[in-house]
Amino acid sequence: MGEQVQETQLSVRDEESRETKSPAHMSNAGEPEAAPSPARNYKCWLKIAVFSLFVLSGQSIATILGRLYYEKGGKSKWMETLVQIAGFPILIPYLFFSPNKPSSTTKTALDSRLLALVYVVFGIIFAASTMMFSVGLQYLPVSTFSLITASQLGFNALLAFFINSQKFTPLTINSIVLLTVSSTLLVFQTDSNSTTTVSTGKYVVGFICTLIASAGCALILNLTQLYFRKVQRKDPIYMIFELLTYESMVATFIVLVGLFASGEWKGLREEMEEFSLGKVSYVMTLVWTAITWQVFAIGMGGLIFQVSSVFSNVIAVVGLPIVPVLAVVFLDDKMDGVKGIAMALAIWGFLSYVYQQHLDDVASKAQDKSDKQSGQIQNGRC
Repeated sequence: MGEQVQETQLSVRDEESRETKSPAHMSNAGEPEAAPSPARNYKCWLKIAVFSLFVLSGQSIATILGRLYYEKGGKSKWMETLVQIAGFPILIPYLFFSPNKPSSTTKTALDSRLLALVYVVFGIIFAASTMMFSVGLQYLPVSTFSLITASQLGFNALLAFFINSQKFTPLTINSIVLLTVSSTLLVFQTDSNSTTTVSTGKYVVGFICTLIASAGCALILNLTQLYFRKVQRKDPIYMIFELLTYESMVATFIVLVGLFASGEWKGLREEMEEFSLGKVSYVMTLVWTAITWQVFAIGMGGLIFQVSSVFSNVIAVVGLPIVPVLAVVFLDDKMDGVKGIAMALAIWGFLSYVYQQHLDDVASKAQDKSDKQSGQIQNGRC
């Protein structure tokens, strides 16, 4: 009887070895419990690092390009909104040629209808939030825009508690507070070099629109996390690309309708001719804005799947102080001590959150091993 128990345990461990396919694990077949955890953790943290880089670089460059569009002669809010979501065709080749594409025969008619509803709802929220952000970017100084955008972290934390049962620790709260303060400090900087002057009424409109957009973006992040928890796929990257493609397709259709219904499309040719940097620069500004926002979206989706919507939002907030720094280089803005302090606090808050992730990973190793023995490995977590 004891021999049968031993054989059963060895069989379970062999199955885990085949699932992980870790070279380190296979080279130590005699000690199946020791090797797989570090290999899995390193691979997961590498993914998190890559997705974080996508978020930081995509958000920073896209925001600067959006500001450049307005400051050099761009006037169409609908066009600025369109380029933020219309870059999804670059994702389509992956959907067609992915080796892990799910078979259509595995989906029932009900599944298709539910997925279509998800894409439509996400697309509507995406289009509305993006339009609000475009209005805010047009009417507000960069510092004020960054400050209000940081409120997204608070909205996200609140919605994560209700939608995804997100738990918070002292380090997590410390991170959120530091990141919020770092962005709040930016309001005290002066934007004397800004070429955009607006009336009080437009300023209020920009403030309200950016605040609503922040809440909408936090909502879609949490709904995306909920979607990833409920919908299972063989390839998680395929899940991310599929969701981004279809929700962007719906949002693009909505914005195109708005562009033509508003009549702004009639002035695009004149806008291009009057763009101070030239016609080619006008087109390239819009093209690269579209590409960099897609890079940002891929990074956010990846972080939501790998960690949580709150963590993805934390990384996005880390990038907010980067925007004023880039403005110094490309928009002749001024760098002062306030921006330096804001960056230092943002880095501190980021490291605080990462350290909490490390503590959670160490504390859960025993439970993780127990879950693997019972076949309950959590998908998409370190």
